[in-house]
Amino acid sequence: MAINEQLQDALNDQVTAEIEASMLYLQLSYVMDDMGLLGMSEWMKKQHEEELEHAAKFSQHLLDREILPQINNISAPIVKINSAVEAFEAALNHERSVSAKIRRLAELQDEHKDWDSRPLINEFLDEQIEEEATVNDILDRLRIAGESGSGILRIDSELGAR
Repeated sequence: MAINEQLQDALNDQVTAEIEASMLYLQLSYVMDDMGLLGMSEWMKKQHEEELEHAAKFSQHLLDREILPQINNISAPIVKINSAVEAFEAALNHERSVSAKIRRLAELQDEHKDWDSRPLINEFLDEQIEEEATVNDILDRLRIAGESGSGILRIDSELGAR
């Protein structure tokens, strides 16, 4: 089951992007842990694991279509974070970047009439709406809490129960 080379490259790029996203969330989990926000750290670790699952889904799609996935160069995340708000802003910005890549996959899938990729790509279009909304909701709540230690700790506790 051949895949157009341009779409194949984009799918491999998505595998790499998902691994990079997992690394960002892992780094953010370390930052949250260092700040004593263990619930947020745990939430970020779960996101890290979820991003690896996403990479595996894209990789399996390629393998199922007799294409060897190729992980490209991975950029280690360097984050300068001083607050929970900054951590979730970094997460939201990254999710928006991933969403743009998924939309590009959808464009390529349509352009090359690769109907076999459609279910996977549709799943991730939906997933990204959910991801952005979730992170944005957390960010809104953190902004409302402001510098209130008790408010931040409450959100931290809720996120740790995820």
